[in-house]
Amino acid sequence: MHVPVLTGAPRRVTSEPTTMPTSSELLATAAKRLYPNYKPAAIVFARGKGCELFDVEGRRWLDLCAGVAVCSVGHAHPRLVKTIAEQAARLMHVSNYFYNEENILLADELCTKSGMARAMFCNSGAEANEALFKLARRHHFAKGDSRTKIIAFHNAFHGRTMGALSMTGTPKYREGFGAVEGVVHVAYGDLDAVKAQMGSDVAAIIVEPVQGEGGVLPPPAGFLPGLRALCNEHGALLLMDEVQTGIGRLGRWFGFQDTGATPDAISLAKGLGGGFPVGAMLTTEALAGALPPGTHGSTFGGNPLASATARTVLSILDDESLVSGAKQKGEKLSAMLAALAKELPSVCEGERGEGLLRGLVLKQGFVVRDILPKLAEAGVLLTAAGERVLRFSPPLVVTEAELAEGVAAVRKVLSGLAK
Repeated sequence: MHVPVLTGAPRRVTSEPTTMPTSSELLATAAKRLYPNYKPAAIVFARGKGCELFDVEGRRWLDLCAGVAVCSVGHAHPRLVKTIAEQAARLMHVSNYFYNEENILLADELCTKSGMARAMFCNSGAEANEALFKLARRHHFAKGDSRTKIIAFHNAFHGRTMGALSMTGTPKYREGFGAVEGVVHVAYGDLDAVKAQMGSDVAAIIVEPVQGEGGVLPPPAGFLPGLRALCNEHGALLLMDEVQTGIGRLGRWFGFQDTGATPDAISLAKGLGGGFPVGAMLTTEALAGALPPGTHGSTFGGNPLASATARTVLSILDDESLVSGAKQKGEKLSAMLAALAKELPSVCEGERGEGLLRGLVLKQGFVVRDILPKLAEAGVLLTAAGERVLRFSPPLVVTEAELAEGVAAVRKVLSGLAK
């Protein structure tokens, strides 16, 4: 018996054999029922394993975007599946009126790995950056200091809530919404431009250790330490958005590590939950009193299920040496992309990035979002970073063979464009 899916009526429980809805049927329902603020590809995924995804008809794609750097340990990792099932059966939510064991242990593990002292939990990167925004202003307010100015960077992406959106450096994202007053944007990597904005009114600088959405753009040498020095000189906070760069993505636990610039607070999300929604703000002990009870919170933040999931992600990354692996495999991917760019100079400018956050930069005139559907047709999933950068952010469990498979598919598609 065929099960109708477009009527809106609930399915009846029956002992008769049923037929699962097809992609075309599900896409028709999506067109009718989903709010049209996204423009997803016309693919309906049903399951995944490792770095592979399969649609409802069983067709296979190689996933080299990991849900935009989210699925850090791949799809359906057996240990992660086991943790989620067992914790859901044990305890899912109690609210922040009470402690829960998993959240306390996660906070300790994150602080130990980062060198930070305190952890506050939420559900997403935008929420974590909203917390950073409020932390910076409330910190100075509590000291009787009226400074509220935040320095952010052009092309930065920090999220869609109003504080995070105001710090986001792409004007089109703010059109029709306005912005919270007091945020200024300067060129990423331009220390002189930052110096020109510094003063006694600056509460904080917020920066990505590598700009992700802005084009997979690493900072110039000395830039991050320079920001740290300016913050020290002017009494401002240095905030780092580690939503995309943290949790092993760059080949180290956190993007700020080994840069010579230790922040006052960082935001985390994406890879922390391996696909399960969880975000965090980590701070130094000096900021422990900046957001006292009643000033900020999250109903679901730090719930036992998300916390147990994140703890298992951290354990998998350790046990499978995936952080050091991201550095080694990232170097292999870098070499592959550099060779591809050299082979197709009429299409590619070069490659850049760190660890397993890499971008293949296309020549002016090529638009990545027009190319992504061709890559999907070839069985490979990537994302855009800016207008001209193909972003590779695969699960950290990706193999060199899978990276080579993906680059070969990209080569084939771009070779067609070159012709």
